[in-house]
Amino acid sequence: MQIVKNPLSTEKSIRLMESQNILIFEVDKKATKEAIKKYLEDFFKVKILRVNTRIGSDAKKRAYVKFSNETPAIDVATKLGLI
Repeated sequence: MQIVKNPLSTEKSIRLMESQNILIFEVDKKATKEAIKKYLEDFFKVKILRVNTRIGSDAKKRAYVKFSNETPAIDVATKLGLI
């Protein structure tokens, strides 16, 4: 199972990244918040404060990942090539 499928680069996600240090990822429907947090912390070597998930009207699950203040979300987005 691939936990994190891809990051979202929408107008809303860019606004959240700049204002609240949050990135949005499309994730597997069976992935838990704990699994998403552990995967991203290990992959990017960052500290994550919390993960909120929701399933949209398009039946895709999205994780809203809040990074700690020591880790700006914009740095992670740059590594991913979003910016």
